[in-house]
Amino acid sequence: MEVKETDGCERKPEVTPTRMEVTLLSYTPSPQAVIYAAARQCYSSRDAQQIYQEREKISPQKIEKIVEYLIKKGHLSPLEHVSFTFSIRGISRTCSHQLVRHRIASFSQQSQRYVDMQDFKFIVPPLISKNKEAEQVFLETVKYIKDRYLQLKEILEKDKNLDKEKLNEDLRFILPQAVETKIVVTMNVRELFHFFSERLCYRAQWEIRLLANKMLALCKEVLPSVFTFAGPKCKRLKFCPEGYSPQEAASSRKSCPLFPKRGS
Repeated sequence: MEVKETDGCERKPEVTPTRMEVTLLSYTPSPQAVIYAAARQCYSSRDAQQIYQEREKISPQKIEKIVEYLIKKGHLSPLEHVSFTFSIRGISRTCSHQLVRHRIASFSQQSQRYVDMQDFKFIVPPLISKNKEAEQVFLETVKYIKDRYLQLKEILEKDKNLDKEKLNEDLRFILPQAVETKIVVTMNVRELFHFFSERLCYRAQWEIRLLANKMLALCKEVLPSVFTFAGPKCKRLKFCPEGYSPQEAASSRKSCPLFPKRGS
């Protein structure tokens, strides 16, 4: 989509929206067996290495039942010994600011100090993209910011002694929250359960809910016996704990589509 130029900057940068992509980089080998060995260690005189090595003597169905029992009983510490690492791109800084609030995780995020952001891509929120007039205003605004980013860069680069890192770290102050970021995330299974319980809730912001759905789909491919139990917290509680008022609960726009009323 073309956007009209807003100033006389020599370079005419393109405005390029982007889309979310999530890749599972790695995960703990034999994850179900690791959970099983860690759980059995709590009740066995043998060490976990022996239990793990003898896992092939036990049917996968039995191991699955033990893991399922752990989850249903809330004995979740064995899940902490298995972790998943994701590569995430095409999310906004708005989304990543929410993501990094999950403290029991490891994050390596693209730096706006070391990376020149003059060709940044960005995310267009669905409410705006569905409205042509709103979308045009949004794209014009992003285009204006890109133009000004370049203009400021050209002005500041006249100082030949200016360090590039210092240049980037100050230029980033005008970047929008819509700007794309890339991040590597590692979480153990217990924290993933918590992450999914919060971010798959219908009240969660749309972008991080989409991210959580993509991450959960990848986790289910690797460990379906465990992650079939993951989901929004109302799935586990059988009621919505978000504290809707009676007036909100009566509104289809506000109520949880899974459990509209507390205690239902």
